[in-house]
Amino acid sequence: MISELHNPLAGAAAVSTSALCKRYGTQIALDCLDLNVPEGAVYILVGPNGAGKTTLLRTLLDLCRADSGQAQLFGLSSTQDGPAVRSQIGYVPDSPDLSFTDYKVGELLRHHSVYFPQWDSDYAKRLTTSLEVNLDSRCSTLSKGQVRRVQLVQALAHRPALLLLDEPTDGLDPLVRDRVMGLVAEHLDTSPTTVLISTHLVHEVEGLGDHLGVLRNGRLIAQLERSELDRRLLVARGEVSDGWDLAPPFPVLSHTHRGREHAWTLWTDGQPIEDRLAATGITVRSVESLTLEGATRALLAMETSS
Repeated sequence: MISELHNPLAGAAAVSTSALCKRYGTQIALDCLDLNVPEGAVYILVGPNGAGKTTLLRTLLDLCRADSGQAQLFGLSSTQDGPAVRSQIGYVPDSPDLSFTDYKVGELLRHHSVYFPQWDSDYAKRLTTSLEVNLDSRCSTLSKGQVRRVQLVQALAHRPALLLLDEPTDGLDPLVRDRVMGLVAEHLDTSPTTVLISTHLVHEVEGLGDHLGVLRNGRLIAQLERSELDRRLLVARGEVSDGWDLAPPFPVLSHTHRGREHAWTLWTDGQPIEDRLAATGITVRSVESLTLEGATRALLAMETSS
């Protein structure tokens, strides 16, 4: 089943990698990664801490170099065409750090805007207002959450062709997190943009993501369009008779039961499954798709042999 979870994701690629590998000493950060982010997609990249998410984003920006393999963004090499690539990207890093900490926030944003000819000053003002960014504050005095707000303005204000967001709501309180994700949604409505979001707070992007990639130990164990995920990864609930010992006719990612009531998380062929489950002795009560967060948990829990 593993091979079925690697959909090539048809369409022109905004981001693609081929056999991308990176080690830190004996630790494998990226293990022959073949990533494909279609142009215009909102691609959600998930995985536990240490899975390689931040390393991947930093490699795409040529902030660290892969040991082997290739990465391309809009057909440009991340290593050979670094400046041209970065000019098309808005980036929120995983760390809440700002350069030029002796600057005031307004000075920092003006300095940052020089590197992006397409910087939209009016949009930057709206963002700073929405995020309650104090332009007169010294960067050195900002809290982690305040730094994150400034980084979001830096990433969005030049309306880039690609957004790379690494845990974009980290350090923000719940109300501001909702506001930030609302701003991202509004940005997508007004600016043609491809988005690659690395996050472990999957519920925050439930309504945004149309593609999902799951990293574990530097390996991309799943890469799917959301529509296919909803069609094929299902939870079936039902009752079985005493002595029932037949397995469902699909790969089982997880199985729980209380008495005769069972729940199976199944990887199916996308066709109706009720009759085929009934043929194995299951009285089907319901069949439903998982949330994005539920799908992520199921895929991460999946045995590598399945």
